Amino acid sequence: MSGAWHNLAGRALGRFGRALSCFVSRRFSTVGRLTVARLQECEPMKLAIFGLGRMGANMARRLSRGGITVVAHNRSREPIDELLREEEHIVPAYEEAEVFRKLDGPRVIWLMLPAGEITSQAIERLLPQMSPGDVLVDGGNSRYSETMAHAERVEAAGVHFLDCGTSGGVWGLKNGYSLMVGGTEAGFAHIEPAIRVLAPTPDSGWGHVGPAGSGHFTKMIHNGIEYGMMQAMAEGLAVLRKKSEFDLDLAQVTELWREGSVVQSWLLDLTADALKQEGQGLESIQPHVADSGEGRWTAIEAIDLGVAAPVMTLALQMRFASQDDEGYGNRVLAMMRNAFGGHVVQRRDES
Repeated sequence: MSGAWHNLAGRALGRFGRALSCFVSRRFSTVGRLTVARLQECEPMKLAIFGLGRMGANMARRLSRGGITVVAHNRSREPIDELLREEEHIVPAYEEAEVFRKLDGPRVIWLMLPAGEITSQAIERLLPQMSPGDVLVDGGNSRYSETMAHAERVEAAGVHFLDCGTSGGVWGLKNGYSLMVGGTEAGFAHIEPAIRVLAPTPDSGWGHVGPAGSGHFTKMIHNGIEYGMMQAMAEGLAVLRKKSEFDLDLAQVTELWREGSVVQSWLLDLTADALKQEGQGLESIQPHVADSGEGRWTAIEAIDLGVAAPVMTLALQMRFASQDDEGYGNRVLAMMRNAFGGHVVQRRDES
């Protein structure tokens, strides 16, 4: 057989093999992760995202650019229209009922909603409309104990429930997201093609970490660590700035730390860039640091487990201190020092 005929025959056999593999995958697509992944090669995945805030919208964009069709739903229509103008693989769903008409079974519905009551209400509303074998993913920052309760209710209806701790912020669209997924192996197999697109690379930055609740628990501790890292960096820069006699350029210092330093990190990269843009005085920034709730949950969990976690706990307390506009505790301290030691109390100008 000539080389040309050999290549032609090889391509024909390859097409036949792929067609046969796709046929088998369609017939047995529920048996596990491998066949679901093979099915993705035959028929691009389709899923719905509920909630198109900063994270949800950017995840929809990354999925679309990875060839996955996204049925996009949001309470207001503007974010949906924006995605339609920008991306190719976006299907609008302005009403909840549209989502179910525009997805084939088994459906994958991915929630990117605020933790707490809003997510709980969405699950209560959506579950009666879902069918056994469908997949419901909570990609927000729900408290892991609430997630475990949600999973029990959803799984009892025959629907797979997965909790996906998601890290990456506004940079996730470009760099990919770190994804920590809890739930059953069978449920995870359905969403693995999407996980591989969302992650920094198809083989890194993601993992099925354990049963329901473990994804959100892992993300909660991740955020507690983040609190401590941020606090240490902020305190160090404050000490550097206070040493006025050296007149240190903090933008320069953070920039040089980015290469070869033990403290090099993505947080340091962002800090160095911000100091260059804002100026090292940061005069335009209010000294008020919000906390999302996960730092509180981490500190509470450490106490309940009897684990010493002073850095993460103190970092949380420092955020509380930044939020205290009244400063009542410090006023009490000043009063006590005056009472027992006669120390001067600085009083506000009452004129």
